[in-house]
Amino acid sequence: MVMNLKIISWNVNGVRAVVRNGFETWLKASKTDVVCLQEIKLDDARRAKIQFDFAGYDEYWHPAKRAGYSGTAILVKTGLPFKAVKSALDEPIFDDEGRVQVLEFDKFFLVNAYFPNAQPELRRLKYKEAFNAVMLKYLKKFEKSKPVVIGGDFNVAHMAIDLARPRENEGSPGFSQAERAWADKFTQADLVDSFRHLHPKKIQYSWWSYRAGARVKNIGWRIDYFWLSAKLIKHLKKAYILDEVKGSDHCPVGIELNI
Repeated sequence: MVMNLKIISWNVNGVRAVVRNGFETWLKASKTDVVCLQEIKLDDARRAKIQFDFAGYDEYWHPAKRAGYSGTAILVKTGLPFKAVKSALDEPIFDDEGRVQVLEFDKFFLVNAYFPNAQPELRRLKYKEAFNAVMLKYLKKFEKSKPVVIGGDFNVAHMAIDLARPRENEGSPGFSQAERAWADKFTQADLVDSFRHLHPKKIQYSWWSYRAGARVKNIGWRIDYFWLSAKLIKHLKKAYILDEVKGSDHCPVGIELNI
């Protein structure tokens, strides 16, 4: 059975805030099969008191233990066939921050990931590098049985084309040599950046600072991605950035697969 899948990833920077800014209306109009959310900033206790209108979707949540911080969620179109959902990287130091979910389909794994921010002065770089190492091992373990798609906020601009001001941001969190080297390791492990594969020279961003009118001026960064096992590239039909969609400091990014 061939499936035509539309998958979107979006760091919403607080699910309650993005809902107030029209997320439910956007979701209904998007006709998306799977939506991967990062930085939901909502624990189970508070979520139980809120009535979201995600009609037509089944919800899978993985909040951080710390209230109002991090966390991921996956919305799956009701009736879409899949095998399992797992909300864990099997490493408490990362799972406590709700950073990873896995949706298993018959022919591939879909990983929803919120990569750590290295933080000013790169004070959390070691934590991020540890996460990257565990994540890469995790993906390669999955690939022993079937290919993977990983989408989410990677918190890194891989190449100079991926941010508006590379020279000024050299060495900054998200554009440090160490973080970019880790993005290289994903490529060396036969994982393919879907957007850059289909649009090798296109300049488009997925995140803008709230300061100094950065989004209006389009002074942005491309730090939200879908990377695919090389075996899946023949099934990749589209990869795009929905930079007209507002509601967060990030915008949605998406892919379409025929698999």
